[in-house]
Amino acid sequence: MRLRLDLGYDGTDFHGWARQPELRTVQATLEDALSLVLRTNSADVTCAGRTDAGVHARGQVVHVDVREQDVVAAAGRGTSPRLEALLRRLNGVLPDDVRLHRCREMPLTFDARFSALWRRYAYRIADDPEAVDPLARRHVLAWPRRLDLDAMNQAATGLLGEHDFAAFCKQREGATTTRTMLELRWTRDASGLTVATVRADAFCHNMVRALVGCLLAIGEGRRPPGWAGELLLLRARDSAVTVVPPHGLTLEEVGYPPDAALAERARVTRATRTPLLEQRGVGSE
Repeated sequence: MRLRLDLGYDGTDFHGWARQPELRTVQATLEDALSLVLRTNSADVTCAGRTDAGVHARGQVVHVDVREQDVVAAAGRGTSPRLEALLRRLNGVLPDDVRLHRCREMPLTFDARFSALWRRYAYRIADDPEAVDPLARRHVLAWPRRLDLDAMNQAATGLLGEHDFAAFCKQREGATTTRTMLELRWTRDASGLTVATVRADAFCHNMVRALVGCLLAIGEGRRPPGWAGELLLLRARDSAVTVVPPHGLTLEEVGYPPDAALAERARVTRATRTPLLEQRGVGSE
C-alpha cells in the first residue's frame, strides 16, 4: 500500500526535515513512529519539500509504502476503519510538536515530491509594535520598522514566472536553480501581521528566505523596487541579499493534480532534474 500522510510541525526544536545522525529531525521522528506502530524496519518516507532547521509546516505531505497486513495488525480489533486507527496510534506516539492530520491510501503513481504541482509558503512579520505577540515569537519575525507593502509588491511582480533564481539560492553542485514563481505577494492580516505568500513549482535551498530578505530592504526604503529584478538578472548569489531567520517561515500547502495525472506529472518533473539533483533532494526550503 502507498499511503499519503498530511502533517504539520513546529520546527523550532528540530534540525530540519532530513534525517541526520544523532540529531532530532522531523523525518527521523516520523519514521521512528511508523516503525514502532507498524512493527517494521522499512518505514522510509518521501516528503514534498525538505524544510530547514527552524522552519515550520502546516501542510507538509509525505508518502510511505507499507504492507497491508502491517496496517491491519496495527489497527487492532477496534471498530474504526484501519487508516483512522493507524492515524490515531501514530499521533499517540508522536511528540506534541508533530501532528498527523490525514492518512489515506493513494495509487502507486503518487509521489509526494515529484507529483507536486506547487508548494506554498508563508513568511510572517510583525512590523508594528502593537502586532508583536510574545506568544507567537517562535513563528513570527519581529521587525523594528514599518514596511511599505506597495513597494514590496511592485518589486515582487518582476519575480513572477520562470526565471533562474540563482541570485536567491544557496547553490549546490549539479542542481538547477530555474523555478517558476506562481505567486509572490504581501498582505496585512486582521491581526496586523505582514504576510508574504510565496508559491512556486519548487524552491531552491534558502530561496524563500532570501527573497523575503531582498524585499524587506525594499520595504524599508533602503533599496528601490527595481533592485529585485536587477538581482535576478545577475544569476549569481549577491552578498547584499540577507537571508532572514527561519522561524517566520511555514510550509502551508502542497498542490497535486487529479489521480489520473499523477504519473505524468512525476515523469515531467523528473525529466527536469539531473541524477545528482535527485539524489540530494534539492527543491526544498
